[in-house]
Amino acid sequence: MPMPPLAELKQLFHAAPFIAELGLEIESIAPGECVTTLALEPRHLQQYATVHAGVLATVADHTAGAAAYSLAADGCRTVTVEFKLSLLRTAHGGRLECRARVLKPGRQFSFVEAEVFCTDAGRTQLVAKVSATIAVLPPAAGALQGAR
Repeated sequence: MPMPPLAELKQLFHAAPFIAELGLEIESIAPGECVTTLALEPRHLQQYATVHAGVLATVADHTAGAAAYSLAADGCRTVTVEFKLSLLRTAHGGRLECRARVLKPGRQFSFVEAEVFCTDAGRTQLVAKVSATIAVLPPAAGALQGAR
């Protein structure tokens, strides 16, 4: 199964209104791996001027899904069915980077790990870690999906 091109995955990312509004961007994709970035803005913060946990969760979740999607059969879709988020420290700075990789691929489910890093004043720290189970669904008529 050929991996979808980066341009296709970027288009699929932007087809999700919430992800497009958030500003999450794919930086790279390889079989079973995905790297995304988010330029932080005031709208991503909570009341204590640190990145909202919901932003961290969304970044990790969507990046993990893209990593699983890169290994899915043509026409299949991927959706998260379970994930655990560990918030390791507060995140504040200018940029998030998430690195996800599939630990165990499968035809119906893949297990993915994602790490979210925050860069502040030239210092990059791990701020969150996610383990996720991603379902691999068959194509559905009329569903929003990639062109594979």
